[in-house]
Formats: sequence, structure tokens, C-alpha cells
Amino acid sequence: MGGINILFNNHAYQMYRENILEVPDEQWLHTFDTNIHPFFYTSKAALPHMKKGDTIINDASVNAYIGRPDLIDYTSTKGAIVAFTRALSNQWVAKGIRVNAIAPGPVYTPLAVATFPPHALEQFQGPMGRPGQPSEIGAVCVFLASTDSSQISGQTIHCNGGMVVNG
Repeated sequence: MGGINILFNNHAYQMYRENILEVPDEQWLHTFDTNIHPFFYTSKAALPHMKKGDTIINDASVNAYIGRPDLIDYTSTKGAIVAFTRALSNQWVAKGIRVNAIAPGPVYTPLAVATFPPHALEQFQGPMGRPGQPSEIGAVCVFLASTDSSQISGQTIHCNGGMVVNG
């Protein structure tokens, strides 16, 4: 078996809750168990099989930057992914392994439909007036996996439909 050239960490669970008082402890723990712990374990397992020129791409979210109040647990895990991406890049960039993240905005997926109430889905869009499509996010991942992005590591690419964020 050969090595691992590209690792795409994409694990997510979310459940809409109006405020922190509505988030059961079990949901908080499940969200962290699903959304951040696998990034650590998958990266740890993959890195011994990676070499110079290989790359890790982590799926974060614009919510890490805007602090979405109705997804407080999800938002918290996505912030952890941004920090994890930066730290892991700092560990491995000297060995030529790049680590970056993407921070999509609203993307129309089965996860969104299954976890948002109808009134929230009606407003599920960015400044461009529509949610993104998975293929649009995929194109950003292809770029980060390619040699065209060979000077990029430790960064988060915001493919969020025009939301201006800093960080």
C-alpha cells in the first residue's frame, strides 16, 4: 500500500438550538466527539504515511468567525478546528506537509435540511443571496490539494458566499 497524499478531514454534526440553555450535555459531548476528535485521530494516523508535498485539508466553518448563536456547540468545534489547523501546520510545515482549512458559509446539503427548522432554512444564504453548492466547496479543496497552493499552509480559505470575516 502506498502513502497518503491528501487527507480531507470532514466530520460534522449540528443541531439548531436557540440558546445555550437548550443544549443538552449529551449533545455538547456528541458534537465534540463528532466534529473535532476525529480530526486529531485521523491526522495522527495519516501523518506517518505522508511525505513532503502532501497536504491535509480540514473542514471548518464561517461560524467559527461569526459566532453563530443558534449553533453554539457546532460553532465552538469549528473554532477548535481552525486552531488545530494552525498548530498542526506549525508542526509539519518544515517537513513539507501543508495543513489548511476551508471555512464554508451556508452550503445546501442534507445536513442543513435535516437539522434546521423551516424558518431558519428560509434565511439560509450568504450575501450572494443563495447557499453554496458542494461542488463550489470541492473546487476550493482541489486547489488546496494541488501544487498551485504550494505556498499556502496554516491558512483558512473562506468560501462563504461573500461574508467578510477577519481572523
